[in-house]
Amino acid sequence: MLVNVKFFRKLQLVSAFLLIITNLSATEKDQIISQLNDLNSLEFTFDQLINEKTEKGSCLLEFPGKLKCSYFDDKKKELVINDKRLAITQKRYNKTYHYPISKSPFLNILYKDKLLEIVRSGKLELNDNIIKLIYFGDNEITVFFDRKSLDLKGWQIIDQYNNNINFSLNIIAKNDIFKKGTFKVPEIN
Repeated sequence: MLVNVKFFRKLQLVSAFLLIITNLSATEKDQIISQLNDLNSLEFTFDQLINEKTEKGSCLLEFPGKLKCSYFDDKKKELVINDKRLAITQKRYNKTYHYPISKSPFLNILYKDKLLEIVRSGKLELNDNIIKLIYFGDNEITVFFDRKSLDLKGWQIIDQYNNNINFSLNIIAKNDIFKKGTFKVPEIN
């Protein structure tokens, strides 16, 4: 009889522990969702690793679907996305290249509703500093949030050209208003 009592106490402790972990996960997801709902724009610096090549720069992001990044490289590269149009300009050579991004997993970050879907549906993994959400939609994407501030910290994707992209960011400002024309896609030259 004593063995049964001990077993049921252990079972109760395990059940309580699982309930606490589930509630923590739901609470953290809810807090991230709340923070994202209040977010209209970001300014951040970044480190981007694409197939072992590192690039650094700064970006302005405005929901929905607007991004402008300036790279800290010798080509003075600038990337602009506006309404699913992408242009990369190498200012040093005065060359602009246009690319389609309609099937890119990158769009999941640029549209708040898609980012919120990743948070709601993503598989949650926690460690001391990072909240990791793994989402299996059309493309697999992993999004990272800071465990304390719940700020977006980056993402990992495989793009349409099968490049493994790791993008980490440090937020400088939130909800700034950018001047008109900031996200104008350059013409083909």
